[in-house]
Amino acid sequence: MRDVTSLAHNIKEIAAPWHGAVRHGSCTTPTHMAQADENAPPGIKQRKADHIALCASGEVEFREKTTLLHEVQLVHDGLPDRHFDEVDLSTPLLGKILKAPVVISAMTGGTDQAAQINRDLAKVAEKLGLGFGLGSQRAMVVAPEVTKTFQVRDVAPTALILGNLGMVQARSMSTGAIRELCQTVGADALCVHLNPSMELIQPGGDRDFTNGRETLKRLHGELGIPIVVKETGAGLSRRVGLVAKQLGITTVDTSGAGGTSWVGVETKRAEGAAKRLGEELWDWGIPTAASVGLLSDLGLSIIATGGLRDGQDVAHALALGATAGGLAAPVLRAWRDGGIDGATAFLEHVIAGVRAVVFLTGCRTPGELRSVPRVIGSTLRAWLEQAR
Repeated sequence: MRDVTSLAHNIKEIAAPWHGAVRHGSCTTPTHMAQADENAPPGIKQRKADHIALCASGEVEFREKTTLLHEVQLVHDGLPDRHFDEVDLSTPLLGKILKAPVVISAMTGGTDQAAQINRDLAKVAEKLGLGFGLGSQRAMVVAPEVTKTFQVRDVAPTALILGNLGMVQARSMSTGAIRELCQTVGADALCVHLNPSMELIQPGGDRDFTNGRETLKRLHGELGIPIVVKETGAGLSRRVGLVAKQLGITTVDTSGAGGTSWVGVETKRAEGAAKRLGEELWDWGIPTAASVGLLSDLGLSIIATGGLRDGQDVAHALALGATAGGLAAPVLRAWRDGGIDGATAFLEHVIAGVRAVVFLTGCRTPGELRSVPRVIGSTLRAWLEQAR
């Protein structure tokens, strides 16, 4: 892995304009959830601590809109005709083989507590053979001294590690600087996140989202590791999926509506008109199940994230066409309540749930769930028919 001095040298030119524009938030957070790196700029410390505390609290869930994964009912097979131990959950994703179709979704980085969360959960991913996603690496660009809070490869030498950078930031950076960012954390792939709804509410948020397609095309052609097109709590539409496919990108992350509302997160931190707009748009987005279903026939590998809470949610997403299911907030809460052991036990339970559903539908592998008979509820059916 590259050292911090090298990283700082390579990205100094593009980082400089951001130092004076770091966002500040006002949000009351539990003291034990707000520990931060003393060297990081105050705006980053507060924003990252706010995000961890709010997501762990459960106060920023979608209010009425759900994932619609509960509207997927799989048909039971009482004659599976195989031994339970024959079920094989191994899943190829982004050049690696997961032991189960589960990813610990993009989490955090940028503070001392974030570093502990990342390292502990990366250890769990390594132990269980799951994927692991880092939080936005923008903090590394603004403050290279927080790079260590994102570095987990030493505790997860074989795990699938997903880097993370916003499209707006990626547009402003050279491919070489982004490559350095990925190499510094040992990323196997880079999630380029799209987050216009969140940015509209975030204090000091971005407003210019031009040249997104060109940015994705450049990185897909030049970066040297796979690109994952990822949303941030509002879901990927079929149109965005088609754009990814046309560009040759093969993997997407839905990050759909129904779990943590990132509009809600920023609403809690906003004031005045932005706060009022955030309250109005709190439930904005495409439900996770709808996003997966709308992309399912495009030949993409789909990581279904956004409100998945257990093994049945993962299995329902797989039945709709996902390759793997990702969980973030419930893993964070399990870690908060029980440390590494708590997070491990929670994820083992998720995996057990997936295995049980695969078996009870007469399947041997997760991929076979796509062909299982299912009953789809009316709201999800309407999304799949009308939002194409």
